[in-house]
Amino acid sequence: MTAPRVLGLMSGTSADGIDAALLELPGWPALGGGAPLKLPGGAPRGRVVAHTFTPYPPDLRAAVLRAMRDEGTPGELTQLHWALGEAFAQAAAPLARDADLIASHGQTVQHHPRPDAARGWHRPATLQLGEAALIAQATGRAVVSDFRPADLAAGGVGAPLVPFADWALFSQPGVTRLLLNLGGIANLTLLPGTDPARVQAFDTGPANCLLDEIAARAGLPCDEGGALARAGQVHEPTLRAWLAHPELTAPPPKATGREVWTLPRLPAPAPLSTEDLAATATEFTARTVTAALRWLPAAPHEVIVAGGGARNPALRAALTRTLAPAPLITFADLGWDARGFTDATREAAAFAFLGYAHAQGWPSTLPHTTGAAHAARTGKWSPAPGAS
Repeated sequence: MTAPRVLGLMSGTSADGIDAALLELPGWPALGGGAPLKLPGGAPRGRVVAHTFTPYPPDLRAAVLRAMRDEGTPGELTQLHWALGEAFAQAAAPLARDADLIASHGQTVQHHPRPDAARGWHRPATLQLGEAALIAQATGRAVVSDFRPADLAAGGVGAPLVPFADWALFSQPGVTRLLLNLGGIANLTLLPGTDPARVQAFDTGPANCLLDEIAARAGLPCDEGGALARAGQVHEPTLRAWLAHPELTAPPPKATGREVWTLPRLPAPAPLSTEDLAATATEFTARTVTAALRWLPAAPHEVIVAGGGARNPALRAALTRTLAPAPLITFADLGWDARGFTDATREAAAFAFLGYAHAQGWPSTLPHTTGAAHAARTGKWSPAPGAS
């Protein structure tokens, strides 16, 4: 029998485009076979056989960022939902013919894990855009989408969801491994061996979202190569003011997003140059990640860094310093790039696995990491055209 193949589609809080990762799962049960969940041997337990990245056109990215800022009318949000569905369908097209199933995370534009009356958030809520029916129609494949609401409805914070896939794909007996994702938001997964009950995971704060805002002031899409940060100096009063943010002292389970981490909502003790602001934001990310380790029950043997921030040498250098003595390594350092796992594929592959879990009927959350009352089978099913 051929190994199941699932195409994962992901756009994170950086909102720069769509990663598509075709995940092959040798050793796992056939798709929809109804077999119980049991880890095959080895790690990683899968391989990414193909990957593409499709940047958002400037006007589409601008519309996504407006929605994240809670701007625009209901009509504009509706149009954006369908425009993103078309964009995800186009991104899926080159790889969909080789996939048995598509899993689309969509684009998060609002995530309110807890009520906040001061901001008009009277209940937990989340919104991921990108109409799945359009993806199914365009590709001829069934689509699993909208993964977060099931956990939120069960009393969780709806994030992070990738820890279940991290455990299934990357846990290893006798190794305490920390996976650190530096997307728009930084989040971590601690894998102490292969016991899912011992996995810890939560968002630590911002990673690239503040740096992208700062780079935009210089007319740049991001701080490429950490050039802005390396040209500036950390402003200690601003750093101290940011480190006092109440989100950082709240214990897990917790999730966060651009709704919280945006420059207009942060204190500004003094006007700073773009370079000094970038240096301060880079140090802030490193400090918040390292401070978050106090919530973990065990120190990691290794820290595997992924996401766009893994390609920022200024941020990598700051993390290497603040996380010492735990070594900061990459998938390539472990040789896993030969199986297609890189900083660019990890999250799309994770949602591919969550789509596979949905098709198998497996719960795919770790409720002790999200605060939910029970594990949830995440995702919603959009059948392939003509399916009964």
